[in-house]
Amino acid sequence: MRIFGDVLSPACWSVRTRVTAAATVLVGLLLVVGVVLFYQVVRSTVFDGLHNQGSLVVADLGTLVRETDPRGTLHVQDPDFTLLQVVDGEGGVLAASESLSGRGPLKVPEPRVTGRPEYRTVHVRGKADVYLVSEKLQTREGVRIVHAGAPINEYTRYKGSFIGLLVATALIATAAVGWIVSLSVRRALRPVRVMSGELAEITGGESDRRVTVPGPNDEVSDLAESVNVTLDRLADVLARQRAFVADVSHELRSPLTGLRAQLEVALEHPEDEDWPAVARAALGDADRLQGIVSDLLILAKLGAGVHVERERVDLGELARAEASRRARRVPVEVDAAAGVMARATPHHLARVLTNLLDNAERHAASRVWMTVAADGPEAVLEVRDDGSGIAPEDRERIFWRFQRLPEGRARDAGGTGLGLTISRDIARAHGGTLVAADSDRGARFVLRVPLDPR
Repeated sequence: MRIFGDVLSPACWSVRTRVTAAATVLVGLLLVVGVVLFYQVVRSTVFDGLHNQGSLVVADLGTLVRETDPRGTLHVQDPDFTLLQVVDGEGGVLAASESLSGRGPLKVPEPRVTGRPEYRTVHVRGKADVYLVSEKLQTREGVRIVHAGAPINEYTRYKGSFIGLLVATALIATAAVGWIVSLSVRRALRPVRVMSGELAEITGGESDRRVTVPGPNDEVSDLAESVNVTLDRLADVLARQRAFVADVSHELRSPLTGLRAQLEVALEHPEDEDWPAVARAALGDADRLQGIVSDLLILAKLGAGVHVERERVDLGELARAEASRRARRVPVEVDAAAGVMARATPHHLARVLTNLLDNAERHAASRVWMTVAADGPEAVLEVRDDGSGIAPEDRERIFWRFQRLPEGRARDAGGTGLGLTISRDIARAHGGTLVAADSDRGARFVLRVPLDPR
């Protein structure tokens, strides 16, 4: 029973079924309301006509009764109102039309107010349903009651057929609307089904597959284009991930291969080796491996969006602390404005400053400059050196993972090639930017992060 109920639940229906059901129910309700209103309008029109026509016939008959007080047979003036009758105050029939000749008085309630016609539908034996207008008159001869009736046999005879026709029309129209809506929705969703099938055929190893964009420029084609844009981005991410894995494999293979080769050579002739020197060389390769793994862990955390607590940080104080933390090959001049505050993770920003200072020290000829200032809603930190600088075409490439320029490799063979990549990711994680900007001399790195106005 539960499974049957789940199947009947609208939440389990397809979009086509839900839209068709909603449209069919709505149209069905509108048609029912329309049929009822149409029937009431037709009925009101018919009875309004009888009302007006009967009022005229009764008025004429009342005038005749007041003037002549007729007896016997009454002549019919209106072809619809053929049932005429005049009754005295005691209920005796004084005059009647041929249709009511020989009959007793009509068994209807006596009008309550003199001179005010009353309208009703009654059943007259042998005449079926009759629309009857009655009026009580006060004449010289006494009280008279006049009746004028119009048989409505045809109306009552075809009433059921008329209502049945209206109901059948509403049902057929509702079914037709449901069928048309179902076909229209099916046709409208056909491109979606095609896209769904094409997406189901895409596997992890296929990065060049795209969905078909349907011809008409509508919401479905916009969806297909959005899907293709998403697939392009996923393909780019997959390509960068594969390149990253290849770079990681290459970077890890070099120290591992060197470490293994050193140990194998030392073990072949252990009595001839300087084991402290072998240990120092192995320790150097282990340090390089540790540096690569540590940097990869930082990149993974930044990429995964791991939440890290942030606090108000004075960038000027942080810059002075990092510049004086250890002795460097060249002097570092710090020009930091006071009160430049940012909400950040202190050790992350410290890592950015360390990377930028190490990079500047590696390439500087005699000096490094670091400035901190506020620029509108942003805090700006610059690190410059007086080295050979960075060519414009390399200013983005240096932020790629494991990308090291020939000069950098020559000056520091033990670097991981991830320092600037990590620095840019940290800047982006704080809602800022890190770029290699133009400079008259040497390299110039500009870090921008939002100010904390509090």
